[in-house]
Amino acid sequence: MDSKAGKYKVKDLGLAAEGRKKIEWAESRMPVMMALREKYSKTKPLKGYKIAGCLHVTKETAVLVETLKSAGAQVSWSGCNPLSTQDEIAAALAKNGIEIYAWHGQNVKEFYWSIEQTLSMKPNLTLDDGADLIFTVHNKYPKLVNNIIGGTEETTTGVHRLRAMSAAKKLLYPVIAVNDAETKWDFDNVYGTGQSSIDGILRATSVLLAGKNFVVAGYGHCGKGVAMRAAGLGANVIVTEVKPTAALKATLEGHVVMTMDEAAKIGDIFITATGVKDIITEKHFKVMKDGAIVCNTGHYDCEININHLAALSKGKRTVRPNNEEYTLKNGHKVYLLAQGRLVNLAAAEGHPSEVMDMSFANQFMSQIRLVNYHTKGIKVEPQVLDIPVEQDQEIGGIKLRTMGYKIDKLTKEQEVYMNDYSAGT
Repeated sequence: MDSKAGKYKVKDLGLAAEGRKKIEWAESRMPVMMALREKYSKTKPLKGYKIAGCLHVTKETAVLVETLKSAGAQVSWSGCNPLSTQDEIAAALAKNGIEIYAWHGQNVKEFYWSIEQTLSMKPNLTLDDGADLIFTVHNKYPKLVNNIIGGTEETTTGVHRLRAMSAAKKLLYPVIAVNDAETKWDFDNVYGTGQSSIDGILRATSVLLAGKNFVVAGYGHCGKGVAMRAAGLGANVIVTEVKPTAALKATLEGHVVMTMDEAAKIGDIFITATGVKDIITEKHFKVMKDGAIVCNTGHYDCEININHLAALSKGKRTVRPNNEEYTLKNGHKVYLLAQGRLVNLAAAEGHPSEVMDMSFANQFMSQIRLVNYHTKGIKVEPQVLDIPVEQDQEIGGIKLRTMGYKIDKLTKEQEVYMNDYSAGT
């Protein structure tokens, strides 16, 4: 709808006041973003540029959106997951004049409709989490590419898709892999996913984790974070993997490693974090304990084969918010959380503000980087670009200073020594 608040479609604009309080809370925990906002609201490097964004609508995302606006950008936004939008945040952004199309519980048609609405502004830049926006441009609105100078991608799954697309020579404009920044995946993915996924499981179930067999599928950055937090709460962590070195790391960090076929028989709680489909399927559901809990923290809802679970069941009911009880034909019950979608966002609030502070600082700085290339006439080939090391260290340094920490600096002699290949014993 159109109103004085701007162009938007949200659940209820009346939730805006509640959302604004949450955004202000996030701002108080995101000093890096607030420092960037103060700096760039004066110079407005994004003035005249239109950004279409597709990213979870949370209080932290709102800080990013309003920082982009403060830097001069015109922003149009949609959520990147049907169940992750926080309606009060969407309302607060709409009330503040942000063009936004997002509400919790969208169906697939509504989800893509919302993405398409953000593209009606004919953006110059895209900002993505999972690459659905980028793929919509490429597959349905390729003519818009003539107006797009570049994009950024937030998450592991999206970066994997885009690298495959680049390798196949199908990517039509450059995209910066924000996910692969050290200040993103070593913090957001590990500590953010670890804490928020456990938060989602506890909100949906209220079960005791201590003493449970807690199965983590995938031991990348996200899986490692979940395993760390589950172990810290007293769970017996079991890891399933396909990569030998990842499995070895899990073993040396104190976890038990086995196949999913084995783990399915003894697990109490299962969480997938792989980015790959069909991690838990029919054969696993058939041998699970009565009362097993199953959830996902990978970007898409394909890791748990819900169709297989439904086919094996004789009944289903919702027993708690974000908790569906499937009664199997063998009499056992399996509890699926958040409909197999991101448990940390659908059943909880997503990552803590403190880690998103660095992730979204990378998003913000990467959008400015793309604009700088454009204004300086630097031609960038359609490929996936990495975050510069200097940007990583700058953001890490700002974060440390806001936390009150100081670190050492190399002396000139040490710098010479580090680059002196002739130095020996």
